[in-house]
Amino acid sequence: MKYMSSKVLFFSSLLMFFASCEKKDVVMDSSTSDSDVTTAIDNSLAEGLFSDAESIADQASQGQLTSFLPVFDKDIEKLDEELKKVYEKSNCATVYHDTSSSLKVLTIDFGSVNCLCNDGRNRRGEVIVSYEGRYRDTNSIHTISFNDYFVNDNQVLGTKTVLNNGLNSDGKINFSIEVDGSIVKSNSTDTIVWVSSRIRTWEEGSSTIFNWLDDVYTITGDASGVNSAGVSYTINITTPLRMELNCRWISSGAVEVKPEGKLKRLVDYGTGSCDANATITIAGISFPVVLP
Repeated sequence: MKYMSSKVLFFSSLLMFFASCEKKDVVMDSSTSDSDVTTAIDNSLAEGLFSDAESIADQASQGQLTSFLPVFDKDIEKLDEELKKVYEKSNCATVYHDTSSSLKVLTIDFGSVNCLCNDGRNRRGEVIVSYEGRYRDTNSIHTISFNDYFVNDNQVLGTKTVLNNGLNSDGKINFSIEVDGSIVKSNSTDTIVWVSSRIRTWEEGSSTIFNWLDDVYTITGDASGVNSAGVSYTINITTPLRMELNCRWISSGAVEVKPEGKLKRLVDYGTGSCDANATITIAGISFPVVLP
C-alpha cells in the first residue's frame, strides 16, 4: 500500500484556514446570524485524522513512512538520496507484521506516551491494519482500526475500510473508502461523529512502487456527521479534489459544507496550481484566502 501523506497537510491547512476566517465569516453573514464555523473546523479535523491514519497504514506496508524505520528489509544504498533521508530520519514508531494467517495484521505502534513525529505531530497508541491480498490487487480489502490512538491528544475511534475496485474505464486503479468513526477532541469533552463514503482514483505514480512522492490522486464522494456542538451536517465534494504528493496543498477541487439550519459554505481550491490560494463563498459572496 502506498498513498498520499500530503493530504494530511492539506486538511490541517484547511482546519487552520477556517479558524483564521472566522471574523470574516461573521462580518459577511451578520444579517443572517450565520457565523458558526464549528462544523467546518470539526469536519476538517476528522477528515484530516482519518486521512492521516490511512497514509500511515499505506506507507507502513511499503516501509516508507517518515515517522519510523522501514517495515521490510531493504538495501538503503540502492535508494535515491531523497528516500535515503526519509529512512535515516525515521525514529518514532515500531511496526509489527503478523503474516501467520490468511488475515494478515500490520500494527504501527507509537508507544504509550506522545512521540513527536517528523511531520510535527504528537502521536501515541496503535494504528492496526487487517487485510487479505495486496493493496494493488482487485477486490482486496484493508480495514484500519485503532487502539488508544491519539494525534495531538485527539483520540481517533472507529474503522476505515479500503476496497480495491480494480481498473476503471480509464484504466486507472480506484478504491472505495468507507469511514465509520468519531474523534474525541483534545479537551476530552467534545466528540465529533464522522461518516464518509469516497472514491479515490490513482491518477499518476502507480508504476513507481517504492516512490510515493510522484503519486497523484483524485477524490470524490460525500460525508456526514455531528459536530462537537451536537449539530448534524453534510459534506459533498462538488469538484474532484486533486492531491499531489509533492505539493503541500490540494491543487484543485471544491467542497460544499452544509451544517443543519445554516447556509452552505463552498471552498474552492483553484484549477491546478500548487499554491496556498483558495476561495470561500457564502450566500453568493466570494473572497480570496491564503492557506497557511
